[in-house]
Amino acid sequence: MKIIKKETLWEGNFLRIVLITFIDRDGHTRKWEAVERKNSKGIVIVIPITSAGEFVFIRQFRPAFGGYVIEFPAGLNDKKEALIEVARRELIEETGLICDDILFLAEGPVSSGLSTEVITVYVAKNVKEAPEDLRKKYPPDESELIEVLKINHKKAFDFLGERREQGDLIDLKIYGFLELAKRYIK
Repeated sequence: MKIIKKETLWEGNFLRIVLITFIDRDGHTRKWEAVERKNSKGIVIVIPITSAGEFVFIRQFRPAFGGYVIEFPAGLNDKKEALIEVARRELIEETGLICDDILFLAEGPVSSGLSTEVITVYVAKNVKEAPEDLRKKYPPDESELIEVLKINHKKAFDFLGERREQGDLIDLKIYGFLELAKRYIK
C-alpha cells in the first residue's frame, strides 16, 4: 500500500477535498476521495468533570445538521498551540470553565474513510468557573451559541437518551468517551 499522488479537487475557506491515488496490496492503482481541514494541526475534545462528579456537555446548533447536537467541548488547533493548550482554551471559550488538572485520554481518526482529521481527547478534572478576566480573554466564537449542561455521571446516559427523544442529535463519540472517562470520577 502506497500513496502515489494527491490532488486538490475543491478548496474552500476551511476545507479541501482531495483525490488520493494509491497502490493497493495487490498492486492495483486505486483512487480515494477525502476531506482535509485547512489551517489546522489537530482537533481536541475535552471531557470536563466537576468535583461533584458531573460531566459537562455542550449543546449547540450545527448548521450541517440544521439542528442541535449534544457534544463535549472541542476545537481546532488553528493557532499553532500545543494540543493540551488548545484543550484548555476551548474549555474556557465553550463553557466558561477552567480545570485543576487536564489529562490525555485517547487519540485517533474521526472518520477514517472520509477525513484526514485526528482527534486528541483530554479529561479536565475538577472544572470550575473561570475568572471574569479569563472569560473575557477567551470568549466563544461569534458563530457559537452554546448551552452548558452539567449532568451527574450516574444520569449521563439517561440524559442523552432524553435529549435524543426531544430531537437533539448526540455526538456518537460521547458514549465511548463517557466510559473511558468514568475512571476519573471519585
